[in-house]
Amino acid sequence: MPRRRKSKRQGRQTQQQAQGETQSRGHAQATAAAAAAESTPSSFPQCEDLLQSLPDVEPRSTGQQLQEAPPGATASTHTTSDEASDDEDQDMPRTAEVPLNTEGSHKGYLVRNVIDLLEHFLVHRYKLKQPMLKEDMLKIIGEEYEYQFPEILKKTAKRIESLFAVDLKEGDSPRRSYDLVSKLKLPNNGRVRPGRGFPKTGLVMRVLGIILLQDNCATEEDMWKHLRGMSIYPGRRHFFYGEPRKLITQTLVRLKYLECRQVPGSDPPRCEFLWGPKAHAETSRMKILEFIANTEKEIPSAFPSFCEEALQDEEEKAQVRAAANLGTTGHAQKGLPTSTEV
Repeated sequence: MPRRRKSKRQGRQTQQQAQGETQSRGHAQATAAAAAAESTPSSFPQCEDLLQSLPDVEPRSTGQQLQEAPPGATASTHTTSDEASDDEDQDMPRTAEVPLNTEGSHKGYLVRNVIDLLEHFLVHRYKLKQPMLKEDMLKIIGEEYEYQFPEILKKTAKRIESLFAVDLKEGDSPRRSYDLVSKLKLPNNGRVRPGRGFPKTGLVMRVLGIILLQDNCATEEDMWKHLRGMSIYPGRRHFFYGEPRKLITQTLVRLKYLECRQVPGSDPPRCEFLWGPKAHAETSRMKILEFIANTEKEIPSAFPSFCEEALQDEEEKAQVRAAANLGTTGHAQKGLPTSTEV
């Protein structure tokens, strides 16, 4: 997917040369994602706000690693595999070792490097189920940027959210700890499988978005056509998601996030996917559209109409909830048992 950059960066030749040299050594920095975090709002209370706030910079796609991996690690990301195992025990791609006090570098570029390091740290701790302590984050950031910790943490959380669909939440530990919490109630806090691993929530949200933008029903061919644009291929093990075919066509169907049915009259038989009952219960059209608007650069031309439909859907659900609450209140006033008491 082509990447657009803000024009104010194009004139900074020194910064571009520094980035080019870093990339040639296999340590590229994903600066566009940090810019997206600055320009992209975190919530969209109304449909009009959503349409007016579409991002103009593409965040890091699911096909990109948090940091560019050494040749060996990159090759393993797309290794063909017939197994369903996610092979979660392998290490994440190594973070670029860029000194924060590099002479002659732009300060904003250095801050983005700090965000890269913190992002890598948080996702790695999530994978290993280890505590995310503020004191450890401050060691990563360093004294030079300690005063910017709240803003750096906020931008880092937005980047992680756009990739994995998890929210950074502060715990109640006296040591100021944090945790990454899945936006959906997937097993093992988004990992799906038992044990350690990366969150799969981002992929599930994208799949639900593909179905939504295909008029609520997407064939398997349509599904892979869109996912290939994010470097997710059937039969090829993805670094974060493992082998996606089994995850999508079997696991998510078994967990009732997707519904799979045969295309009528297809020969040979073909499958198409719809939202499952768990998806309807745990998210909404508007939330999925918000996620798409925050993560995708190329927004479909029909996006406004989908947004309007999602807004109507939200209003209808609100009316149903209001009617249910009114009925419960009426029963309570009359001394009749409510539905929960029967």
